[in-house]
Amino acid sequence: MERNQLRRQIGNMRQSLFDQGYLDHEQFIQLEELQDDANPNFVEEVVTLFYRDSVRTIQNIEQALEKSPLDFVKLDGYMHQFKGSSSSIGAKKVKSESTQFREYCKVGNAEGCRRTFQQLKKENAALKKKLEVYFQYSRQAGPLETACRPN
Repeated sequence: MERNQLRRQIGNMRQSLFDQGYLDHEQFIQLEELQDDANPNFVEEVVTLFYRDSVRTIQNIEQALEKSPLDFVKLDGYMHQFKGSSSSIGAKKVKSESTQFREYCKVGNAEGCRRTFQQLKKENAALKKKLEVYFQYSRQAGPLETACRPN
């Protein structure tokens, strides 16, 4: 695929992630603005770290949801951490499910927590797949070239 065509496709994929509500436009753009020539894969590295760390947090939540009675304070603490991490990469749907989960913790709704957690895992996995493809195409396209660099 021609490089310009690939760049257009990457742009369309990115816009689609915003349009479908997977990514928060403002947060993801802020993350991209931190990327530069010295660290051209910054966004991908941050997202990779998020998913690596999220495995442990999701396991902690799953284990806590298996206990009886549920420790809503502990569950809320885990989800607070997860929500913050997902917010940092702009994972909009994941953040929304995290917020809902925390609301269920506040009122002691075990079934609501379990149901919301299943949806959160689906949204998290869907975003991960979409971002993997996005970053794969981005790596193929290579860094953007500029005609002249500032001194």
